[in-house]
Amino acid sequence: MTKSFITFEGPEGSGKTSVIKEVEAVLKAQNIDVIVTREPGGVALSERIRSLLLDFVDEKMDARTEAMLFAASRRQHVVEVIRPALEAGKVVLCDRYIDSSLAYQGVARDLGIEEVYALNLFAIEDLIPDLTVFIDVKPEVGLSRVRSNQRNMDRLDLETLEFHQKVYEGYLQLAELEPDRIKVINGEQAIEDVSKDALKEIMK
Repeated sequence: MTKSFITFEGPEGSGKTSVIKEVEAVLKAQNIDVIVTREPGGVALSERIRSLLLDFVDEKMDARTEAMLFAASRRQHVVEVIRPALEAGKVVLCDRYIDSSLAYQGVARDLGIEEVYALNLFAIEDLIPDLTVFIDVKPEVGLSRVRSNQRNMDRLDLETLEFHQKVYEGYLQLAELEPDRIKVINGEQAIEDVSKDALKEIMK
């Protein structure tokens, strides 16, 4: 494989976790050394920041504070997990990464894609994914899934539909800006088919 750092993006309820599990199983069956991780989180410090960002419902959290917390969590994750794994020759499958910040804080929070990108480049030292799989699910569909699967609702889940629509539009904008890296997959089909389409892009 020529691409070793693969991220998965999508709106809330896009099915990323299920798709990543299927991809991981297929790659391991081919004796590929792969690790799965997530953002925000992945290491102890980053998981504590995750709790602040998602579990602590605080309507007063400033948008820039939110963006910097995500970047701080990402920095520690890169240092402790992602970069060492890549240097060891492993394939890294990551549930969310920099594009989440660009869509959620850059676009939906109106901080600006360029501004949030600059903040995150400082955090990750230019470690951009080789491939990003964007699972395309309309906000109303994804949120309906979240509510029906009895998952605990986090702070971002509780945002307005208008906010989630902005996130979705942000992702589509990013996909247009970087079509070689970001591959769009139809996430509203059966999860088995979503996984197959994701694998096709990964194995190219």
